[in-house]
Amino acid sequence: MLIPKLLEQDFSVFEILVVNDHSTDESLELLREFDQKHHNFKFLNLTEQTGKKAGITAAVSLAQYDRLVFTDADCIPASKHWLRSMHSAFMPNAEIVLGYGAYLKLKNSFLNKLIRFETLLTALQYFAYALHKNTYMGVGRNLAYTKTLFTTSGGFEAHKHVKPGDDDLFVNQNATPTNVALCINPKAFTISQPKTTWKSWFIQKRRHVGIAHLYQAKHQVQLALFYCSQVLFFLFFLGAALTATAHFYIILCLFVVRELYVWGIYATTAKKLQERDLIPFILLLEPFLVSLQMLIFISNSLVKPRRWK
Repeated sequence: MLIPKLLEQDFSVFEILVVNDHSTDESLELLREFDQKHHNFKFLNLTEQTGKKAGITAAVSLAQYDRLVFTDADCIPASKHWLRSMHSAFMPNAEIVLGYGAYLKLKNSFLNKLIRFETLLTALQYFAYALHKNTYMGVGRNLAYTKTLFTTSGGFEAHKHVKPGDDDLFVNQNATPTNVALCINPKAFTISQPKTTWKSWFIQKRRHVGIAHLYQAKHQVQLALFYCSQVLFFLFFLGAALTATAHFYIILCLFVVRELYVWGIYATTAKKLQERDLIPFILLLEPFLVSLQMLIFISNSLVKPRRWK
């Protein structure tokens, strides 16, 4: 459970703000119990507005400290040093800290491996872009920024017309070459419950992809070029294999070289992000993910993604 893990954090002075967004179970009673027992615990009960952006906006307005660290209700910190590590990552001039939000490992599940590989690849991209002073997103499962930045930037006002985007769109529109820091310490990871059915995962990914057009234009182009390079590479090799051209062995050598190079990058990242069990499956997971992403893109082009609740 998240709240006990937050209360156990090894940090001198901090407050916990939890938003109850129209829950229909026993969450409200449980929050009241925590509120009575712990002086640094507070909760907000949304009664009029609904949605994650409304909840975060209300919580930020009540926060007494400037540095804010965010996670989701279905996440838990990887250690009691999560808060300290994220806080320590605020270097001079930093207003945003990007963390890694891992997913729980499930045995004998190809879907789980695919979800975690896609998460690893996304993290590799947004960490790499940030290191090159070109930050384009972060994940709300593990993200920090200052109250000052949220207030002065207008919060979610620029994209209030869409339900999702409390994390990636906010970072995309407020990151600069100098105000972003990274926290890749395993003690600062968070662990979330992954989807367990293909249908639920597919719907989730459709929603995520559905707001990519709101990214800055340069980021849309850069991400599209990366994906197109993956698609064209696999299509080119498949075409060459089916036609059995005279230069097939040369093409095969190029394929092997590319795969080994990419495998090395992904494997290094997997070790860094504590996803070592994915390493033997990388060369299978990448083309499978690329194919599914194509289906998601086509699906979104034909039918508008289901509204996020």
